[in-house]
Amino acid sequence: MKTLLLLSIAIAVCAASVLKDPVQGYKEGSRYFYFPGDGDNTIHLVDAEEPADFAFIEKFTRNPGNNGYWLFTRANPTVAQVIGFGDIDSVLNSNMDFSKESVFLAHGWNGNGGNDMNKVLTEAFLENGDVNVVVLDWSTLANRGYTTAKSGTAAVGQGLGQFVNWLVSLGMSYEKVHLVGFSLGGHLVGNAGRETEGKVKRITALDPAGPLWGSDNNRVVATDAQYVEVIHTNTGLLGFTDPCGDADFYPNGGSGMPGCWLNSCSHGRAFEYMASSVKYNHLLANECDSLRDATRNRCSGDLNPMGNADLSKSKAGIFRVNTERKYPY
Repeated sequence: MKTLLLLSIAIAVCAASVLKDPVQGYKEGSRYFYFPGDGDNTIHLVDAEEPADFAFIEKFTRNPGNNGYWLFTRANPTVAQVIGFGDIDSVLNSNMDFSKESVFLAHGWNGNGGNDMNKVLTEAFLENGDVNVVVLDWSTLANRGYTTAKSGTAAVGQGLGQFVNWLVSLGMSYEKVHLVGFSLGGHLVGNAGRETEGKVKRITALDPAGPLWGSDNNRVVATDAQYVEVIHTNTGLLGFTDPCGDADFYPNGGSGMPGCWLNSCSHGRAFEYMASSVKYNHLLANECDSLRDATRNRCSGDLNPMGNADLSKSKAGIFRVNTERKYPY
């Protein structure tokens, strides 16, 4: 009995050392870490060594039509029109207008097409301009375990890229395409752009996920589109730290966003900043000589607006803007 008691105590002590406060987030090499779900922002414990369900990934992603493609326009700003991949009639009978710019949105882990990120960004883009907004719902895979969702992100992105290529074959122009993704979705849209051979006009990756992406060649990179912008709001923990786009923005140094006490809050600020900037285009960032300068608030170079909906952006580099604690920041 005494041996069992001591064993129980040892297990409890070990567990306590592993299951740290969620504020600690992820550190490179960690087996256990906390990561927020994109659907309800609930914090989940992740085991980095949990085997990914590759059989499910292959079965689900072999047909990109298994994902949902929901169209919103000013004519239907809140009620989606579902576009079926390969179903030309679903395009012809919708409000899709290829003469207008098209924004594609991709959620992250445990997210879905109707979550806050998609609602906030859809509203912002439609308020700013008369555009097509297509929300990618990949919740069937995104709501599996983190290692499975992460391992399937690239394949879902490739499917989105094939969807974009199909729409281009029907009359859409790569020059009018903007791919926007949050967290795992940030890497997803990178793979979508890669599937178009980097032809899409712009990609914006919103605090692309950091855990397990450090050495993954499927992470978002600058060649995935004509212009790739990355907004980093929780570096070193939930978000990816290193510069990986043409323009990398580190608001408030890239972590610890004003008004946030938890990493999940700072992580989510990325899409909130994006939505605000689409509406107001007011977050003007100074160019930095290095990432070190960005984290230390030593940037005084030329201004470049962070976020917004502009498809003609071209300025590359590392940038920092200091925001306020509350909306519109």
